[in-house]
Amino acid sequence: MNERLNKYNQKRNFEKTLEPEGKTEISKEGLRFVVQHHMARREHYDLRLEWKGALLSWAVPKGPSYDTRDKRLAVRVEDHPLEYRNFEGTITEGEYGGGVIMLWDEGFWEPSGNVEEGLQKGELKLVLRGRRLKGKWALIRWKEKSGETRDNWLLLKEKDEYVKTDDGISELITSIRTGRTMKEIEGGEEEKIMRNPFDRADVQLAQLANKIPEGEEWLYELKYDGYRIVAFVEGNSVRLMTRNGNDYTNRFPTVASSLMDHAAGRPMVLDGEIAITDSSGKTDFQALQNYMKNPKVQNPTYIIFDLLALDGVDLRKETLTYRKEKLEILMKDAPKDLYYSRYVKGNGKESFAAACEAGTEGIVGKKADSIYSGTRNGDWIKLKCDKRQEFVIGGYTLTDKKVSGVSSLLLGVYEGEDLVYTGRAGTGISKDDGEMLEKKFENLKRTDTPFKLSPKPRAKEKITWLEPELVAEIKFAQWTKDNLLRQASFKGMRIDKDPKDIKKEKGSEETQTLPSDGEMEKPVEVNANSIMIQGIKITNPDKVMFHEPEITKEDVIRYYEKAAEHMLPYVSHRILSAVRCPKGISQACFFKKHPGPDSKGIITIPVTNGNGEMEDYFYIENISGLIYEVQMGTLEFHIWGSCVDELEKPDMMVFDLDPDEGMELSRVRQGVRDIQSILGELSLNSYLKTSGGKGYHVVVPLKPVVTWNVFHDFAKRVAEVMEQKWPDRYTSNVRKAKRTDKIFIDWIRNGRGATSIAPYSIRARKGAKVSMPISWDELDTIAPDGINMEDAILRISGNDPWQDFFKNNQMLR
Repeated sequence: MNERLNKYNQKRNFEKTLEPEGKTEISKEGLRFVVQHHMARREHYDLRLEWKGALLSWAVPKGPSYDTRDKRLAVRVEDHPLEYRNFEGTITEGEYGGGVIMLWDEGFWEPSGNVEEGLQKGELKLVLRGRRLKGKWALIRWKEKSGETRDNWLLLKEKDEYVKTDDGISELITSIRTGRTMKEIEGGEEEKIMRNPFDRADVQLAQLANKIPEGEEWLYELKYDGYRIVAFVEGNSVRLMTRNGNDYTNRFPTVASSLMDHAAGRPMVLDGEIAITDSSGKTDFQALQNYMKNPKVQNPTYIIFDLLALDGVDLRKETLTYRKEKLEILMKDAPKDLYYSRYVKGNGKESFAAACEAGTEGIVGKKADSIYSGTRNGDWIKLKCDKRQEFVIGGYTLTDKKVSGVSSLLLGVYEGEDLVYTGRAGTGISKDDGEMLEKKFENLKRTDTPFKLSPKPRAKEKITWLEPELVAEIKFAQWTKDNLLRQASFKGMRIDKDPKDIKKEKGSEETQTLPSDGEMEKPVEVNANSIMIQGIKITNPDKVMFHEPEITKEDVIRYYEKAAEHMLPYVSHRILSAVRCPKGISQACFFKKHPGPDSKGIITIPVTNGNGEMEDYFYIENISGLIYEVQMGTLEFHIWGSCVDELEKPDMMVFDLDPDEGMELSRVRQGVRDIQSILGELSLNSYLKTSGGKGYHVVVPLKPVVTWNVFHDFAKRVAEVMEQKWPDRYTSNVRKAKRTDKIFIDWIRNGRGATSIAPYSIRARKGAKVSMPISWDELDTIAPDGINMEDAILRISGNDPWQDFFKNNQMLR
């Protein structure tokens, strides 16, 4: 126990008082202060300032005053523990300080000068950033009179913009933390602070795009160059959370203070970017980096562009236009370091041209009617004036011209679990940057490369490998044909990003990506009418498979190459039925259920059919099998509900909602919600995907423990329950005559030998639609045939809505 708190502890019996026992501790949140209104033997206010693990404390009988003419007595008392700043309640009568204590104000404070010297000299100047006390104050020690035993000081308000002609505190009679009066605290009443409806949120992410959408259904804002921050404000607390879940409140205390002040007790959740702006209003990421090193350089601004919750109501399901309108009203008369991000409706090309001419990073386009799904689903897009993105640092080089420091950074992006080398950045690293990087690298050095394929060292340079834990923002000219960066320049560190989330950003018109096997070359031409992809010879790559839009065989294979990482967990080691269209969908297509003489890259498996006879079926194991199938003209992949190693014990149940012709989409979506609720009542987690056709598919992962008969009967019973509960909406009868104005809950796919379209599979239909996993939050925004091949490629690079699918395998009871 620290001697500093001995006096505090000696005065209290902790078996009788609820006050915290004294121990020093180091706070990581910045310097906090608290003012407690204390109704003891004599009413007074306690001012407590955090310093070196405890709270410096003064008792102020009349309380602070905003009038500079008032000189308020402040008696220095024993230091209190940091935890005391959270104490509100009643100290038992007869105990030291017996009476009611209210948390009257709290926030951050900043000393003006050396604290230790100020305490010794008797002159401590400070800046308070609380909800009630703000601006410049001073504590001046009173000259001691003979026989004086108390350590008397004066608390004074210094001249600034917050000065008033009265004390400014008389009307403030409730707790800043719980909203209670002294009487209510004494009576033990519950707190009156309204809370936010959620305490964490995944941020909405923007897809990189190369084409500007036309039409007024898009809103355009500037793209800001800072740290993405979601602010949770409630009561007298603020949390500034980064994308990867770090709390940055202590790094941006002025923003936190302004949010507390502007919210005035209203709970809200805001989304925006904390940045440093220059004299012209442009955001400057390097200036923000300098601020992070020295917070006194310049105060940051929180540029707020979305409102996720207000007054306890979740607004994420409301349209963007509605949220922006509410936010604009909310931001009226906000402090100058809180800025509302304005937008332009339509005029995307003009907005982009103006942004680039002004030297900004670019613009962000957002669908006006989109909800806030917390995903990267294409509702938000980003258009950059120059090329820049984040990269993982996997090592650095040092040439023989330098004794120490950093010559260049070795960079990469993640492709699945592999860190793929993408080039080096040797410019933009100042002397200060080099020293900063050296310190960060010191504890991350390793003996082997973190990259899947490593770069070779150049002449007269040494490579030091690093654990891939740091992220840098890099500006570059372009990607080379070998998927390497040209003219890469270091812009700063990104401590708000998770390295595992760093992937190559792909635009909406971009087809080239890093090969999944880590090779750095593009496929080479074999002859005039063939190419190599994944080591497989692709013949007639220019053959048109789809019209309107025109999609070639190579395009289809490139799609499946990109989708393989996500698709194979659902397709590999399952018996397949393939829809082949060797001449494109405009001519005859056929089902392939059995291996033939042309089959390559597949594994044959003998299976007993419904007549008790053995037949050969097939499955694939890896990307080669997938590409071989597409090379032979396969467009669609249909899968069994079981894996080949547990063939008679299914593990994937599928319900296909098949609506009658002409049915409104809103009714189909209601059907999805109804079946989700039925499955939820059975404690079964379910997942949603588009079919690429008229309806949605609801998929249930299960442990492979029951037979096909039990599995099949259970699926049928679920459909029958829906039919019995809502007879006017649904039918379990396969006959089309029974489907009039109803949705057929197709349970038949869950029988032995039946198949369903695989997740991520293209459909052999006009438009190259995809059966795509989507989140439940996207149900109202994505139609059953609302994702085409191009959309799917963009989604693959974002968050996976089925990422925990196999972790949720459930027992079928």
